[in-house]
Amino acid sequence: MPSPEVREIAAHSLPGGLALLLGLVGVLVGSGLTVLGGVLAGDGALGPVLIVVGVLLLLGSVFAMIGLNMVAPGEARVVQLFGRYTGTIRTDGLRWVNPLTTRAKVSTRVRNHETAVLKVNDAYGNPIELAAVVVWQIADTAQASFAVDDYLEFVSTQTEAAVRHIAIEYPYDAYDEDVSSLRGNAEEITEKLAVELTARVQAAGVKIIESRFTHLAYAPEIASAMLQRQQAGAVVAARKTIVDGACGMVEDAVLRITEQGLVDLDEERRATMVGNLLVVLCGDRSPQPVLNTGSLYQ
Repeated sequence: MPSPEVREIAAHSLPGGLALLLGLVGVLVGSGLTVLGGVLAGDGALGPVLIVVGVLLLLGSVFAMIGLNMVAPGEARVVQLFGRYTGTIRTDGLRWVNPLTTRAKVSTRVRNHETAVLKVNDAYGNPIELAAVVVWQIADTAQASFAVDDYLEFVSTQTEAAVRHIAIEYPYDAYDEDVSSLRGNAEEITEKLAVELTARVQAAGVKIIESRFTHLAYAPEIASAMLQRQQAGAVVAARKTIVDGACGMVEDAVLRITEQGLVDLDEERRATMVGNLLVVLCGDRSPQPVLNTGSLYQ
């Protein structure tokens, strides 16, 4: 983004209460002089002079009170004098500035912007849907007013562009442990999204406070297929855990039987016992016992 040509500075302003009081006094005095001049108009030159002075004082007081501004908390006034930026009023309350200036109201409150559900392709080319919410605030009112045409539209467009850019850099699900994914590394991805958004909107004087994904899913056309893939991966992972545990249990059982000398096992009996234990431990259903009334060798 280009470097900003203008930065926020504090505008020269006075307490509005004193300015309001002086303005009201000027209106009252000007009105009084005008009325008094009208009464004395037929007695000499003093009457017209008082009328002129009273009218000028009245108009000047009214004109001076045009410079009064009421600034609410969470708001600022961007002050311009004949098109030139002269400063920003951030002090809340009643303030007075040069009546010839124009004052534009800019909200400095914290805002939320939630993107629509965007359909993009992830790093593996799979169509996905995602949406994000961004918490932001205007930090520099001068840049927000003069560096961009419309800072609300600018933040909206840049947020959508950043979300799309992040989505195409990462897969939805990573099948390699060394690869970050949108679903598996949500915290890391949102931090990177906040960094990219900060770089994109800093030209408008906007500060990004937080960004989060509010919606993340496969597109409907591949959602069922990807769900089957996830289920298959979960089943394989569960089976691997079961087999690893079963092998450990069988190893411990054979080792304890051998060490304690409970049964003298040859290789064939050992293989049979191992097979039976694995069937019992790894099977999906409860095993049905079979009683062998004869010998293992008959």
